[in-house]
Amino acid sequence: MDARRSTLKFKVQLRHVRPPIWRRIEVPARYSFWDLHVAIQDAMGWLDYHLHAFRIQEPITKKAVQIGIPDPDRFEDDPDFLPGWEIPVSQYLQVGDRVRYEYDFGDGWEHDLTLEAVGIRHAKTKYPRCLAGARACPPEDCGGPGGYEQLLRTIANRRHPEYASTVTWLGGPFDPEAFDPQRVRFDDPKKRWRIAFASG
Repeated sequence: MDARRSTLKFKVQLRHVRPPIWRRIEVPARYSFWDLHVAIQDAMGWLDYHLHAFRIQEPITKKAVQIGIPDPDRFEDDPDFLPGWEIPVSQYLQVGDRVRYEYDFGDGWEHDLTLEAVGIRHAKTKYPRCLAGARACPPEDCGGPGGYEQLLRTIANRRHPEYASTVTWLGGPFDPEAFDPQRVRFDDPKKRWRIAFASG
């Protein structure tokens, strides 16, 4: 595979939420795990406020590996993270592989990430791109799948005692079924990295 001329097509599906919330994205095959993280955030609709991790097996040793943002202040017994910006996705994943992507360790948003296909880059096509998907991303900090389920019950009932405060917290009406892949905008992962780590 020529990483400069190839693409990777992924399906990303949020776990423990029904009906399913999912996206299908196509990214350059040269992407690192950091680049892929940024694309997942943008396609899903997350705001990248929290830590993340790809939980994966090392291809040769089959040892469990966590890829994300290393913590220099971690305790000795805490698991270490490999720096996502240093590791090419193609080094770890082949077509058909499914790995876990977790965002916000407090709320515990887990995603199944499946590499569906390797393709060829097309001229005059901008990558990454969102090809399809369904349903809106849950709001940040709503309490994980259980909290999101409660939120949906609350806003579905105008007589609920917490209806008004919940809509105010949301910033206005929220449609859990709304999603349009054409409206997805992808940030530059290098710019996102500089904002996160290069200040000062």
